[in-house]
Amino acid sequence: MAAGDIETFQRNGIWFNRIEGESHTLGASFETEAEAVKAGRGAATARQVAHTVRTEEGPSEDESAYERHPRDLIG
Repeated sequence: MAAGDIETFQRNGIWFNRIEGESHTLGASFETEAEAVKAGRGAATARQVAHTVRTEEGPSEDESAYERHPRDLIG
């Protein structure tokens, strides 16, 4: 990930988003991964940066849903 990209991650069962390279979270916390991913994807698209999802154990196994760069979605 490059500085400025959006990362969705889990900590103690709660989901968050943050901008890579910054220590504070972006916006609210989320109870479900799906809610956090939706918000993280929206933030990444708005900023035209990449979005990744990580769990406490490491990167998500299902990267296919998140690997498309937002710039590729703008047509």
